[in-house]
Amino acid sequence: MASPFNIISNGAAKVPPPDAHPRPDWLRVRFLGGERYQDLKRIMRTLELHTVCESARCPNMGECWEHGTATFMILGDICTRACGFCAVPSGKPVGPPDEEEPVRVAEAVASMGLRYAVVTSVNRDDQPDGGARIFARTIQEIRKRVPGCKVEVLIPDFRGDWNALDQVLAVKPDILNHNTETVPRLYRQVRKGALYERSLELLRRAKATHADVPTKTGLMLGLGEEKEEVLATMQDLAAQGTDILTLGQYLQPTKEHLPVIRFVHPDEFAEYKHVGEKMGFKHVESGPLVRSSYHAFNQAESAVR
Repeated sequence: MASPFNIISNGAAKVPPPDAHPRPDWLRVRFLGGERYQDLKRIMRTLELHTVCESARCPNMGECWEHGTATFMILGDICTRACGFCAVPSGKPVGPPDEEEPVRVAEAVASMGLRYAVVTSVNRDDQPDGGARIFARTIQEIRKRVPGCKVEVLIPDFRGDWNALDQVLAVKPDILNHNTETVPRLYRQVRKGALYERSLELLRRAKATHADVPTKTGLMLGLGEEKEEVLATMQDLAAQGTDILTLGQYLQPTKEHLPVIRFVHPDEFAEYKHVGEKMGFKHVESGPLVRSSYHAFNQAESAVR
């Protein structure tokens, strides 16, 4: 399916005019912010924690928080990369990672009574292990305080440091997630500092060394990719033995970020789900409002059957 905008030679999509894409009805979300939402927000602020829900301006934040689920963002709130799609502040972090952060995350999980926690992070390319040790400790602290809680981690690529990856896998997360984000042609614009082949290798190594840990990845659509490129990328991901795939609509967080080239219709998302299941993914979560941790508990249940 051709993009409604031309693609220039270096792979970057031409920027549409500001009024080119009014948001369609299927992307209009009613914000839910009741008592449960306020309780969770209070816990986060009291324990000085960050959530990717807030930093990435997720459209599902109200719904998820009202149901008592959130994605914790560790290793601070400053990312060492400046990806074109991401609203998390970038720059040079001040000082090393907070050694007490894993304990505070575990306390929040216990306070919220969670049975499924998602933990992600900013990129910490300033650290020798990319923050892998803090990831591992966070998993251990959650399990120490809430033994029945499952833990999904959404990790960076650790700049290809496979010893760092092994540190995380050694403590057996219930799901190991690493987002591919986009098709290879758009990597230079979308994922600065990342390599498509490196992300594939991470997913392959995780499955090869720890076959009992389900793997997961996700793609954003609407950045100028062609339909054929999406299908080819899905096939690449399936070839790494990836268990779970998420596909959602990219939404421009601010005018300084990459523009939306098109809004993908729900029917196209449904088609990708059907095709992905035939490719061998154990679970495909595909829709305009889908984000990496949206309905994560249900995804995990499907992956371990």
